[in-house]
This record gives sequence, C-alpha cells and structure tokens, in this order.
Amino acid sequence: MPRRPVEITPDLLLRAYRAGLFPMAESREGRRLYWLDPELRGILPLDGFHLPRRLRRTVLSGAFTVTADADFAGVIAGCAAPAPGREDSWINPEIERLFTELHRMGHAHSIEVWSGGELLGGLYGVALSGAFFGESMFSRARDVSKVALVHLVARLRLGGFTLLDTQFITEHLAQFGTVEIPRVEYKRRLDAALAAPARWLPAPEGLEAAIRALRG
Repeated sequence: MPRRPVEITPDLLLRAYRAGLFPMAESREGRRLYWLDPELRGILPLDGFHLPRRLRRTVLSGAFTVTADADFAGVIAGCAAPAPGREDSWINPEIERLFTELHRMGHAHSIEVWSGGELLGGLYGVALSGAFFGESMFSRARDVSKVALVHLVARLRLGGFTLLDTQFITEHLAQFGTVEIPRVEYKRRLDAALAAPARWLPAPEGLEAAIRALRG
C-alpha cells in the first residue's frame, strides 16, 4: 500500500528547525513541501553585521515607521507576492498557514516598515532560544527591506540571540556580512544557540542606541 504523506504540523516544523531543516514549496501553486538541509548554510554573524553609512542615515532619519509583529499576515503575503525579477514564490498557502500558526504560538515574528500608514516592506522568521531563522523579506520602495534587516539585527543583539540563519547567501545579504559555513559547523552553532537564553523583544528599550552601535 502507498505510504500516506506525513502531516506537517507547527510542532513538527519546530522540531525540524531544531534539527537544522527548513521547508520550501516548489512554487506558489505547489502543494508539496520539501525539507532542505544544504551542505553550505548562510548565516549573518550578529557581531559582524556591516551597516553602510548611507543606510545608517536612512534608518535613523525617521523617514519610516518600523514595528514588530504588527502585521505578520501582511508581511508573509508581501513576501509571497510576485515582484520584478521574482515572478514566482516558494511560499505556498500551506507555508502561510503553518507560519501564521507559529506566529500565534509566539515562535514566528515579523518586522514591518511603514510610511504614511502603508506597509512598504518587511521580513519574517522563526525564533527558537538564541537562534533566529530568517525566512523571507520584501520591499516596495528603495532600502525598505534593508531597514527591516537593520532593525532585526539590533533587536536580536539586544535580546541575546547568537545565531541569525539566512539559509542561503545572496548578493543582497552579502553586503551586510553574510557568509556560508559547512553544514557540520552550522549545526554546531545551532546547538549552541538552542542552548542559549534569549528573548524576542518587539519594542526594546535602547533600540536606537543599538542601531548606532552597529559597525559600518
């Protein structure tokens, strides 16, 4: 008899992250999820984050309002939507459902960037102990996803996180100091991060000072 597919639940998803796996769909319309465990893993060292001067000025200018966990559904929908150069998405409805449930459980979080009450961009990911697993980001205006990333890094540093997993390395992420490490080294760092106490801080005190402390 054919084997019935294993139902993916939020709890199973959390166990997978703790083991170093993460899910993706083949396309926006794809129904099947695949577990990935790449030989080389992208991470952004929190103590080695590179903040360009021009972006620092933008972040601190007050041009945008930045929130956390204010519109998780809007952020994941924005990440899944078609964009120039990205007509399809690995975020299918099942991914949206699972991560929305993780958000309700307090494990998935979002950073939103607004202007004039309009959501212009943001990012989302999963927090477990001292590890944050970045999933996706989107931008509808210049620098918006970068502003979200700067705020994420500042929050993670203030909250005591030790690992920011980017899954893969891209040209966009490389400019901030993202590197690739072998799977064995990633899992060593993951184990250490899962043993580290940390807290997600939606509106931490000292956030602006933490941003100013990021190195250029």
